[in-house]
Amino acid sequence: MPSHFPEDIYHDTMTRRDFLWLAGIGGSAVILPPLLGGCASDPVTGKNTLVGLSEEQEIALDKKQSPHQFSTDYGASQDYGLNRYVQDVGDSLWVRSHRPKMPYSARVLNANHVNAYTFPAGSMGITRGIMLEMDSEDELAALMGHEIGHVNARHAAEQAGREMLVQSGMILASVAVAATENGAQYKPILDIAGQIGGSALLARYSRDNEREADALGMEYMARAHYNPDGMVGLMDVLRRQSSAKPNILETMFASHPMSEERYQTARKRSESKYADLRGKSLQHQRYFDHTARLRRLKPAVDTMQQGETLMAKKQLTQAENHFGQAIRLAPDDYVANMLMAKVKLAQKQVREAETYLTQARAIYPGEGQAQQLSGVVMLAQKQPDAALQFFDAYDRLLPGTVDTLFLKGLAYEKMQNRKLSAQHYYQYARTAGSTKEAQYAVQRLRSWGYVK
Repeated sequence: MPSHFPEDIYHDTMTRRDFLWLAGIGGSAVILPPLLGGCASDPVTGKNTLVGLSEEQEIALDKKQSPHQFSTDYGASQDYGLNRYVQDVGDSLWVRSHRPKMPYSARVLNANHVNAYTFPAGSMGITRGIMLEMDSEDELAALMGHEIGHVNARHAAEQAGREMLVQSGMILASVAVAATENGAQYKPILDIAGQIGGSALLARYSRDNEREADALGMEYMARAHYNPDGMVGLMDVLRRQSSAKPNILETMFASHPMSEERYQTARKRSESKYADLRGKSLQHQRYFDHTARLRRLKPAVDTMQQGETLMAKKQLTQAENHFGQAIRLAPDDYVANMLMAKVKLAQKQVREAETYLTQARAIYPGEGQAQQLSGVVMLAQKQPDAALQFFDAYDRLLPGTVDTLFLKGLAYEKMQNRKLSAQHYYQYARTAGSTKEAQYAVQRLRSWGYVK
């Protein structure tokens, strides 16, 4: 099988295109077990439904996959108080849901884009981008209630069941967020860290799924005595942002289709079914108090959003200027340093990128993305032994990532350790499917006589 890549990338010379390919192989894909479907009772309606995941499988896959997607979105905020606050709001909601015993958890993620998502067993991520757009705890409760609605209605499990029918009883549990034109432009540069979060165990929900999650979310927030106008406010935020910052919302709308109908439905439901709760004061001040530290970062986040939009358009010099401004505003921000490292790499300024990655690792030593990208930088600088140390560190933080097998195989190959390189290439080729990296791995295995 011929390689689809220039040989230079694996020898002593690396072109800009070759380096960008190398920097783009990473992601959050993990090795997934086969899934067996069956009939189960819908916890909301009580009716039997075909599902692709048992509850035990939902929990197992959630636990296995969610840390990788959270890392794709730059990890959980290091603001402990903010995460505790979001968890407390969640605690008031999921105990009142149809599946109160699921292992729910919530955290604010460092990504700048506007998004929120929940894995099938209730591991929830809310980006700081959307936290900065809301202005009351009632809106936060609406957002979280909506996500809990997806878990309770088992939308991801039901989608898996449909996939199983197509794939004769087998399903790939990770459903990628829809590719957009800008997303395709990001790919050569940013896939290693996944700026807009591509591969995860996340359903791409239908409009009917969204309607049901909206209704359940409002029900749960009402049970917790929140003002239902919080849901109306949330829908209005998204409606306004879809016009003002469409690029920032692409990820959310790929998995959560927005429409004027959803806003109007929320408004009518608030004015009728939950009218008795509309007299409660919206909890603006409580939300502002708990998000005060995050809100101080808003100028830097806004600047980074602009830079990311420019990067998507391949306007790298302008993007770099924005990221530099963000670092001046927030020098200890992990994401600002990571984005600067990425734009430097996109321009093949490897040593400069290393400087920002060193800073990022010091800021957030427990987050894996900087470790993996540092390994790529070491490969680019012909230091495969140092690269291997970073890949090992990443593996300890986020075990089971398929792409790390390939990166380690490449490092061992450059160290002339053909045996260990072949072992990693073989494992990667078995699990990665028909990727270009897998084709390269098979080619090397054949050239070395390990496979025919």
